Amino acid sequence: MILLEILKYILPSVVVFFTAYYLLKQQSQREISLKEKELQMAQQKSNSKQLMPIRLQAYERLILLLERIHPHQLIIRNNKTGLSLFQFQSILIKSVRDEFEHNLSQQLYVSDRSWTQVQKAKEDCIKQINSAASQLDSNANSNELGSLIIQGFADLKKDPIKQAIAILKEEVQKSF
Repeated sequence: MILLEILKYILPSVVVFFTAYYLLKQQSQREISLKEKELQMAQQKSNSKQLMPIRLQAYERLILLLERIHPHQLIIRNNKTGLSLFQFQSILIKSVRDEFEHNLSQQLYVSDRSWTQVQKAKEDCIKQINSAASQLDSNANSNELGSLIIQGFADLKKDPIKQAIAILKEEVQKSF
């Protein structure tokens, strides 16, 4: 009988205790989760502010890459008198590849679409160089190859380098 009397007082207290414990535990877990999310968002915002100049620089460097591999610039920069057709072809292709490889890390900071377009522009430039070289006699010189490359690029309906630059500029305008 005394046991029943004690249980009448203790049992409700135990139920209230466990209910309060459960509710407080749930509330503290929600608060911890909310604080973690706030901290994560603050870190992302901070990272975004730190990455913004780096991303902008990546776009600048890729546009510079595209300008440097454009046939007009490429030929002017690499044409030396006395080069054979094959020597000049090799120099031009090496120059395009070197420029591209120098900027490979920039793909981290641009969209896949932009990077794919930059790769396509590089590949199209090399194709134009090889195509022009294959159309000439092996005795042709660097001036003839240069003229044919420029003409081939001018004949393209869509300049792949200008397309890539336009996509990069569009992305910069949307992002910044």
